[in-house]
Amino acid sequence: MPNHFSDSDLKQMASLGLSIEAVNQQIENFRQGFPKTVLLEAATVDNGGILRLSDADINHFTAYYKQASKGKKILKFVPASGAATRMFKDLYAFASTYFGIDYKIEQEHPEVKAFIEHIRAFAFFDDLVNCMEKYKADFGDYMDRGDFATVINFLLKDQYMGYGNLPKGLLKFHRYGHLQRTPLEEHIVEGAEYARMSDGSVNLHFTVSPEHRPLFRKKIAEVKRYYEEAFHVKLNISFSEQKHYTDIIAVDEQNNPVRDDEGRLVFRPGGHGALIENLNEQRADIIFVKNIDNVVPDWMKHTTIIYKKVLAGLLLELQKEIFNALQQLDKGVTSQQLKKIEKMVQQQLHIELPQDYAECNPRQRASMLHDLLNRPIRICGMVKNQGEPGGGPFFTRNTKGVKSLQIVETAQINRKDPEQEAILASATHFNPVDLVCSTKNYRGRYFDLRKYVDPATGFISKKSKGATTLKSQELPGLWNGAMANWITLFVEVPLATFNPVKTVNDLLRKEHREG
Repeated sequence: MPNHFSDSDLKQMASLGLSIEAVNQQIENFRQGFPKTVLLEAATVDNGGILRLSDADINHFTAYYKQASKGKKILKFVPASGAATRMFKDLYAFASTYFGIDYKIEQEHPEVKAFIEHIRAFAFFDDLVNCMEKYKADFGDYMDRGDFATVINFLLKDQYMGYGNLPKGLLKFHRYGHLQRTPLEEHIVEGAEYARMSDGSVNLHFTVSPEHRPLFRKKIAEVKRYYEEAFHVKLNISFSEQKHYTDIIAVDEQNNPVRDDEGRLVFRPGGHGALIENLNEQRADIIFVKNIDNVVPDWMKHTTIIYKKVLAGLLLELQKEIFNALQQLDKGVTSQQLKKIEKMVQQQLHIELPQDYAECNPRQRASMLHDLLNRPIRICGMVKNQGEPGGGPFFTRNTKGVKSLQIVETAQINRKDPEQEAILASATHFNPVDLVCSTKNYRGRYFDLRKYVDPATGFISKKSKGATTLKSQELPGLWNGAMANWITLFVEVPLATFNPVKTVNDLLRKEHREG
């Protein structure tokens, strides 16, 4: 069924960098849906899908990273575009429901009760008290009266502290005596510990929302010199935003384009998978990827720092082995060398050879192996499953029938299929978004990362807007389908490396308190 767009619609698409063909394909994706990912089995330590490292391995890869990273450009890439709104979901619900002190907080709002009881423990507490004083409101008086809704409004509302709409990266997470740090600053400190280059510089790149970019720049201007002097580094900090040409049209339940009150088409960001475009623009030999909210205070950082170096050391050693194999394949290989490379591809990298591989002659086999190995590489840390919602490591088979290791989100799985549900339930590990990547080939040229995306791995969800139900579409996730055709290894890392802050009360856990 053709979609009829007006001239003004076409101009709106062009302003976003979208072609009518791209938008029509998006609508077709809504109509057809995306195929569910076929799970073959969970990747585990027992079946070799996840590597468990010995103490000797840890020492070896740490030392290897120190030596092999000399002279290389290192970058820390941090998706940081999220606003903090969802962190305060329970507080918003409470403050919008109640005025004054007429409520039963213990029975109806246990999360709010915990927040109020421990409010003095939060790193932003002093700022809250000062903000209230600025408006002639005494924090103690409101607490004594039990007027907690007003206290919460001072924290969240834009005319006061505005914490509800600030980017998560700029909230005060951790306290160090009289000092407090934001996640932005904790990532700077982490970078100084494991991403410092030979010349003493540290490169960090944050993907941010357009409306938050000035706030990030302001914060960097305030703290950059302090951290450079404290850690004896030179900080190179850059920012980028999701590209508008990765936005996706919104449709109703009949898959018709949705329009706003002014008659304009509604487009939505394509999810974190859009950031493959931003990652594709980065120029570095080693790229660490980690989410903005997964940070801990200094007393907890040691394990994270060690394992970042371990993952990077493993990446560099694997890269060396793959590059050597590619150079051999270029020169021409003996049958013995060919078998050795076949073994590495199948057993070490868990890459399935093409179905017609056995019928091919040695030259054709060498060409196939070259294609399988000449790809971006990622090493992904995995933590033991603690019941967290989100993706995990699996052996999968894609729409072309190819078996591979993938990080799969639960939304990509057919939960109505008992066999698929059983495989999901058997997963032992969880994806904490802890990646180290190589995006250059063996000849020193950068891969076009967009060529290694599996477009069939997007997914569709429904959202409410007033009385209307909208369907929204997400691009293949950054560490899911956007990296589907990369060379992938999964490595077990300690749970101590994974301490995300999803709700404000997560900051009350011992991992986020002063040591």
